[in-house]
Parts: sequence; C-alpha cells; structure tokens
Amino acid sequence: METEAELTERDHSCDPDGEAEGSRSARLSWRKAALAGIVGAVLLLLISNSVVQPFLIPSRSMEPALQIGDRVLVNKLAYRFGAEPQRGDVVVFDGTGSFVQEEGADADFVKRVVGVGGDRVVCCDKQGRVHVNGVAVDEAYLFPGDAPSQVPFDIVVPLETLWLMGDHRSQSRDSRDHLGEPGGGMVPVEKVIGRADWIGWPFTRWASLDRPGAFSGVRPLGGAHG
Repeated sequence: METEAELTERDHSCDPDGEAEGSRSARLSWRKAALAGIVGAVLLLLISNSVVQPFLIPSRSMEPALQIGDRVLVNKLAYRFGAEPQRGDVVVFDGTGSFVQEEGADADFVKRVVGVGGDRVVCCDKQGRVHVNGVAVDEAYLFPGDAPSQVPFDIVVPLETLWLMGDHRSQSRDSRDHLGEPGGGMVPVEKVIGRADWIGWPFTRWASLDRPGAFSGVRPLGGAHG
C-alpha cells in the first residue's frame, strides 16, 4: 500500500504523459538557446552591413600586410561623425570614377592612404623615397625589395580626395596608374567604404592593421588638415 508521501513524490516527478520534469526543462532551455542564437545571427547580419563588413583580398597589391585569400574586417564607422582618413590608414573604397571609369564593374579596392587633401606627394628623392609635404617617408611596410615607385610623380592632392597606393608597389595598380585619367588618380573621401582594421580570416592570420608611424613627422601645408 502506497503512503501519501510516495504518491506526492510521484506526482511531482512525472507529468501526465510520464515525461520527467527535468527532461522537459532541458528541452525548453535548449530551445531558448537555439532561438537566442538565431536572433543573434540575424542581428549580426544586419549590423554587419552598417558597422563591420568583411572583404576578400584578391591580389598581391597589399603584400606583405595583406595576402591573397585574407578576409579583412572593415570598420564602416571609422570615418563617421566628422572623422576622416589619415595618412597610413588601409582603406577599402569604391573606385568608380577614379580607378574604374565604367559603371557596373567590380570597383572595390583596398589601398593605403599616402596623401590626404592639401598634401604635396613627390617621388622620388635621391634615396628613392616618397616625400609628403617635404618630409621623407620611411615606408617600412613596403614589400621587401620593392622601390617606393618606378614611376616619378609630383602631385598636390585636392581637398576631400586621397592619394592611394598599394604596399607591393611593383604589383599594385593605384593612384599612379590613373594620373592621366578623369580624376587624376585621386579618390573622393566620400567613396571610402571604411577602414580595414583587422584580418579576420584565416584564423592563423588574425591581426590588427594598425596605422604605422611612417607619417608621424608630416605636417599639413597651408593649413590643410593632416
């Protein structure tokens, strides 16, 4: 004969279908976790289009900093709220109208900012160096053995535009290659998608892309921004 205590214990441990209460709680917890994961993934996809966006590196033009197959994470808020690209930044930009003249072409590029609006950028001096506003730039980020440029140039960057070059100069088509085209190789600041702040993939290549100190001694000319 069952005691009242035994009946009470059974009532609390089983539901009408014989399912253990603990098992049902575990299933509910799993469902909540799965739902939270789905919501988080959706939010991440939505945020990625406005905050951080991955871009695949397709060429050798930014070696050694970036290699073919790297996926860089581009900070799309870097130049919002009044901030502007700085010398030394690695940026992703829409090259339509500057690097690419025809509409509809694949026009996203990644290069390094060498000159900002108002800068005079000259190459090369007797030691083969680039000068920005009369200051020689020690471009330690260049691909080993590369000259800063095989093509001489002396340009003044119009305000609200950028002079952009790849780190692997012998493998990069950049502002130098578009001097005689509309825009003169300059890229409007408004065409910059964002700053490449990290290498996100592959994991073995994970690293931040910090601004180098190469331009720390450069000062603006005639009151232009630095």
